[in-house]
Amino acid sequence: MEQKRAIVSVIGKDQVGIIAKVTTVLAENNINVLDISQTILQDFFTMMMLVDVSELDDLDLLHEKFEETSKELSLKINIQLEDIFQAMHRV
Repeated sequence: MEQKRAIVSVIGKDQVGIIAKVTTVLAENNINVLDISQTILQDFFTMMMLVDVSELDDLDLLHEKFEETSKELSLKINIQLEDIFQAMHRV
């Protein structure tokens, strides 16, 4: 089976537990993190993750789960398939 990957981006005011909450959603849905980059710019937290969604049938389900976390922590969380992400950011 070919690996299907997605990009998860998280942006918001820095606070305790962001990485834990986001990775918990991924773990509960059996999604493996392949690569992760996070930084804090002044008070703002930014994180990009490359995740394996090969086992996931419906990306919308993950959108819904992230929506809950997003509201709870006042974050902007986005997930999109890697090929769509690359097409949108091609120069």
